[in-house]
Amino acid sequence: MADNPEQVAGEIVRRLERAWNAGDGDAWAAEFAEDADFITVRGEYFRTRATIAEGHHFIFTTFYKDSTNRITLLGARAIRDDTILAHSTAELSVPAGPMAGTHRAIQTVLLTREGEGTWKIASFHNTFTSDESLSKILGVDRWQNRASDQPEGNPQL
Repeated sequence: MADNPEQVAGEIVRRLERAWNAGDGDAWAAEFAEDADFITVRGEYFRTRATIAEGHHFIFTTFYKDSTNRITLLGARAIRDDTILAHSTAELSVPAGPMAGTHRAIQTVLLTREGEGTWKIASFHNTFTSDESLSKILGVDRWQNRASDQPEGNPQL
């Protein structure tokens, strides 16, 4: 693989963060493949870049209006020459409305190469996280919650 997986994923994550913080549904969706799959933090399943753009236009003008999102790449690895698996975390701050407050999530992002050097998100799975891990609740020391290991701020890749 000629492209560094963490660099590729890091660039896409930074563009997603900028798009979110600008409240730009088109810029958010531009990072996705035309036939992308998207699973929301609520477990809703959507398909296609157009649907992802439409959904984000809606949330950016309603319950996530004026929100800010800090998205941090946890890691990325090549699955094949044209496929990267990445994981990121998000800290979403919502100033008002029914979702007011701070919310944390973890994402699984599957990237595929489209054309000459262009990478797009083929699948994005977003899940709210809990402050208390199951390993703490059950007293199981051998499980490591990788989401809690995130570095402060976005890494400079």
